[in-house]
Amino acid sequence: MREAQVTRSTLETQISVKLDLDGSGKAKLATGVPFLDHMLDQVARHGAFDLEVSAKGDLHIDAHHTVEDIGVTLGQAFAKAIGDKRGVRRYGHAYVPLDEALSRVVVDLSGRPGLEMQVEFVRARIGEFDVDLVREFFQGFVNHALITLHVDNLKGENAHHQAETAFKAFGRALRMAVELDPRVEGVPSTKGSL
Repeated sequence: MREAQVTRSTLETQISVKLDLDGSGKAKLATGVPFLDHMLDQVARHGAFDLEVSAKGDLHIDAHHTVEDIGVTLGQAFAKAIGDKRGVRRYGHAYVPLDEALSRVVVDLSGRPGLEMQVEFVRARIGEFDVDLVREFFQGFVNHALITLHVDNLKGENAHHQAETAFKAFGRALRMAVELDPRVEGVPSTKGSL
């Protein structure tokens, strides 16, 4: 069973994440940040992961700590659920369009944290959501999931569409990377570990 449950508690946030990599795309989300709930729902649905996230954060200041710490905690849950990565495909990629917007995400379950993100949002906010927090979420995730992640928005004139295509493509790319490959017996690396 490739599942994990992680709780993180700091003076700024209290976060609980439950993740099943072999789920069916069900999500139960209560982050206190409605736009992030919408984006995490896309990750679960398009990644075919079952995902539960509950968060309480210092939203009276802003959403920064909450969004970042959700990325951290989800990354920790991902690392725990994927285990030693035996038999996985390791690499994943996806292109996802939404009307005028198009994003590409490429992932490597490398065991090394790395984020390359090229998204020039057309505006600074999506409703109440600060678009800078998209990077904070992904950075928190890769730092703790220990993956290499490239996120590129190739086209877009609507910031909501830009973000949504990035999160959908993230889910699809992760789904491909964690998929079990019946032709791979061990860990897909010449080093013997990831």
